[in-house]
Amino acid sequence: MAANPETEHRRLSILRHLERSSDYTSNASILIDVVNGVGVSTTEDQMRAALAWLADAELIEITDHGHVVIATATVRGAEVALGRSVHPGVKRPTARR
Repeated sequence: MAANPETEHRRLSILRHLERSSDYTSNASILIDVVNGVGVSTTEDQMRAALAWLADAELIEITDHGHVVIATATVRGAEVALGRSVHPGVKRPTARR
């Protein structure tokens, strides 16, 4: 079953932020703010689901410290964020001008 457009956009927004971040890493709390900031309403549960899905797809790695969840983009995840690769379930980025 295909993901809905909002879910695909959420996943892309996460990957794009990680690709631009130092060490390709960010925590879930910051990612919620980032994704909400691009207009994709996201709850903590939705973020955890998105991160779990991205980890299962091997686009990120997750380190769970209990109170803080850290996400790190893999090489493949960074390629998807930049539009160099396509992955089903992640929105393809639009061309940059």
